[in-house]
Amino acid sequence: MSTVVSLPLPARRGARSPVQRPAPRLALLGTGTVGSAFVARCERLRAQGMALPAFAWLSNSRVLVNGEGDPRRAVEEARAAPARAGGRPPWVENEGLRSDDIVIDATASDGVAGWHSEWLARGIHMVTANKLGNGADLARAQAIAAAQRERPGVHYGDSATVGAGLPLLRSIRELVAGGDRIRMIEGVLSGSLAWLFDRYDGSRAFSELVREARDAGFTEPDPRDDLGGEDVRRKLLILARAAGVPLEPHAVQVESLLPEALAQATPAQVDERLVLLDADLAERRRQACADGAQLRFVGRFDDDGISVGLRALPDAHPLCAGRGTDNLVAIGSCRYREQPLVIRGPGAGAEVTAAALLDDVLRIARAAA
Repeated sequence: MSTVVSLPLPARRGARSPVQRPAPRLALLGTGTVGSAFVARCERLRAQGMALPAFAWLSNSRVLVNGEGDPRRAVEEARAAPARAGGRPPWVENEGLRSDDIVIDATASDGVAGWHSEWLARGIHMVTANKLGNGADLARAQAIAAAQRERPGVHYGDSATVGAGLPLLRSIRELVAGGDRIRMIEGVLSGSLAWLFDRYDGSRAFSELVREARDAGFTEPDPRDDLGGEDVRRKLLILARAAGVPLEPHAVQVESLLPEALAQATPAQVDERLVLLDADLAERRRQACADGAQLRFVGRFDDDGISVGLRALPDAHPLCAGRGTDNLVAIGSCRYREQPLVIRGPGAGAEVTAAALLDDVLRIARAAA
C-alpha cells in the first residue's frame, strides 16, 4: 500500500498573505445599574476562563475611561466623575473605534440611540438595551435597518430591549423569514408592572407596592416612567416592527395609570402623590374579581390596531400565568392560528439584562472571528 503525502504548494510570486483582522473590542456606553452588571458579568466569566473581547473604553455622560486595565475600576472611576456642564458627550470626539468593534448601549439616552445607524454604517457592531433605537421614531428604526442592509456583515443585537433576552425578537424574525405572517402579538411586557399586578391582591394599597418595587429596583427611579405605559409602548413598537409592520409611535393608543396630578408632579412630589393611584385601582380590582378576572397591564398588536393599557383578563387567559417579574407574550400567526406561541420568562432586573447584552456580544464576536 502506498502512502500519498500532500505538500503545501509554493506561494505564487507576488501573492499577498491574508490580512489578519484585528480582534473586536468593546466600548460600553452607560455605567449605571445595567452597565455595571454587564462589566461584572464579563469579568466574572473572564476569570472562569471564557474568552471575551477586551474593553477599549467605558463612558457615561460625564467622562470616558480607558478600559484596557481593570474594567471594574474603570466603572468606579466613571461613576465618581463630576458632572459636565453641557457640551457634547465625552465619547463623541475620542471614541477611536474601528470596524468590527462592538458598542454596547446600556443607556436610556435618546441622543445615544441616534448614533446607532451611524456606527453600523461605519462597520461597527451595536448591542443595545436602549429601546429608543427601534422603539422610537419610525425614521430612526428604518435608518438602522438600512444600515444593516448596506453592511451585511455588521450586526445589531437588540434582544435586551424586549423581554430582557427572552427569545421574542429572534422568534418573530425567524417566523417572518420563513414566510409566516404575524397576525397578533399580545403580552405582559413590563417586568415592573407584572410584579405590581401579581402582588396586588387587595391586602395592601397599590401605592405601597409601587414604593416597594421602586426600592427593590424593579421600577425606574421615577416609577411614573413605568406607570405611564411609555416603556410598554416602545417594546410593543419594537415587536410590531420586527413583524414587518412599520408603525409610527402615535399609532399606539396608550392608557396611562397616572392621574393628572401625579403625572404633573415634580420629582419631589411623586412619593406623596402615589396615593392618588389607590382608589381607582381598588375599584377596578374589585370589579375584575367579581367577573372572575385578573388585572394585567397588556400591550396588544393585531389587524385592528395597537394598544397599551390595563385589562381585566379571565383567570384562564395565558397572560395570567406569569408570576413575579415574568414577561409573557402570545404570538399568533398563520402558523400559530389555532393556538398562539407563548414565550415566558423573567423580564426585569439588571442581571438578566446584562446577560442578554453579553449573549449578543458573544454571537457577534463568534461571527466576526
